[in-house]
Amino acid sequence: MRVFPWGFWLLCVASAPARGDSGSKARSCAEVRQLYGAKGFSLSGVPQAEISGEHLRICPQGYTCCTSEMEENFANKSQSEFEAMMKESGRSVQAILTAQHRSFDSYFQDLLNKSEKALYDAFPSMYGELYTQNVKVFKDLYSELRRYYRSSNINLEEALNEFWTRLLERLFKLLNPQYHITDEYLDCMVKHAEQHKPFGEVPRDLKVKATRAFIAARSYAQGFLVGSDVVRKVSQVSLSHECTRAIMKLMYCPHCRGMSSVRPCNNYCLNVVKGCLANQADLNTEWKYLMDSLIGVADRIDGPYNVDTVIGTIHMRIAEAISNLQENKDSITSKVFQGCGNPKISTKGSSSEDKKRRGKVTLEAKSSAQALEMLVLDAKGNLTALKTYWITLPSSLCSKKVMASSASDDKCWNGMTKGSYLPQVMGDGLANQINNPEVEVDITKPDMTIRQQIMQLKIMTNRLGNANIGNDVDFQDTSDDMSGSGSGDSCPDDVCGKRLSKSPSTRQPETNAIPKQSGHGVNGASSRSLPSASLLLLLSVAAIAAHHLWR
Repeated sequence: MRVFPWGFWLLCVASAPARGDSGSKARSCAEVRQLYGAKGFSLSGVPQAEISGEHLRICPQGYTCCTSEMEENFANKSQSEFEAMMKESGRSVQAILTAQHRSFDSYFQDLLNKSEKALYDAFPSMYGELYTQNVKVFKDLYSELRRYYRSSNINLEEALNEFWTRLLERLFKLLNPQYHITDEYLDCMVKHAEQHKPFGEVPRDLKVKATRAFIAARSYAQGFLVGSDVVRKVSQVSLSHECTRAIMKLMYCPHCRGMSSVRPCNNYCLNVVKGCLANQADLNTEWKYLMDSLIGVADRIDGPYNVDTVIGTIHMRIAEAISNLQENKDSITSKVFQGCGNPKISTKGSSSEDKKRRGKVTLEAKSSAQALEMLVLDAKGNLTALKTYWITLPSSLCSKKVMASSASDDKCWNGMTKGSYLPQVMGDGLANQINNPEVEVDITKPDMTIRQQIMQLKIMTNRLGNANIGNDVDFQDTSDDMSGSGSGDSCPDDVCGKRLSKSPSTRQPETNAIPKQSGHGVNGASSRSLPSASLLLLLSVAAIAAHHLWR
């Protein structure tokens, strides 16, 4: 009968020194008071020395320097601070992508502006009325090219065809001023003249090259904006209640325990942050595809599509086309008259303006190929560095923001006390958090905002894949509502997969791809073969029991 009291007494004696340096004297709460005040909270009611911690709901219930109110305030503070860390980290990525977009956009617009200016400067002296009476035709062309580049709903091939048709109509009238040519006659003229290639091979050649260059350029520029927007929206996703508790335990519970100088264990921090950012890590596969696709299109822009030469010499190709028409004027006119009949003689008489201006045109274009090469080189370096952003984010936050200890430290904060951290580090992504010992994560309920952004990445990668092989892409809508609930209903995987297969270079097989979102809503992430509900329940109970025993 006397065994129990002696055992109980020995247990009390063994545990007593944990309170502080002296078993009979509670530790001071000066450090916590200083921290609490620095965070902007009132020190009223803050203990001067440790108190019993039965009231705590998040931190271990041993002796503590924190009241219930302090614990709640610290929890709210840890949430806001961690979310601020996420936004700050996201802003650095946004800044990189935005800067890349700005650099390329400035280069491309400048290329187009210089070509247009060169045309306006040279054509009046070279062509006289052939130019001055048709200024609007040229201005409209460059205006349409800019609108297309800015993602307006314009068919570029149709815009180029319309330009050559309008130019042919205007020039044919000016080159034949002795005739009265009606609109009906012009319609017939266009049909007959086009088959005889009045501008030579220039329209066809320019259409092929300019279309590929513009498709690649605008998809490339848009890709940076989409990537930046995805990071911004994902960085604004709020923490769950379970994550807030885990972050509080990681960041502030050691202070409550009087261990302000003890840094969190690195692996402990990783498990907390991986659990909190499980949904964000699922962006990894599509994010890497986007980065790879941008790199692929960058190579096209500075390679086969030769954007610098094609866009920078548009004015020269137009001049070449006009020269072809001037040289073949008599032959083209004769063939048109054969097909459409002779038009009536004009009472205004003829003009010799075209004769004075006729001649071989020589224009120069200043190359900016070196500037483009440097732009592409810089972009590829940044895109490569950003490929693993989402899965390296936890370790980055733990080492740079939370200031976790080194992996080998065995005297760090492990969530309960100062010591080593034994549980293994979880894998990346939602599906790998089923046994996370620090954060309770429901792997059957993916975050819908993040699923929407995964779909945005898929859509943009698809566009880049098409641009990489010269196919035009639709930019009518890049807003959130295009992906509906975010579960992928607007672009089923079997459809997106077929479109993406057009450009195998943008998609390499991966064994760790994210679970497919085939319109199953919140259950999309569990499309892999997961255990049955009863087995899950049994495993969960076993995991919780093991977790508490370890504690």
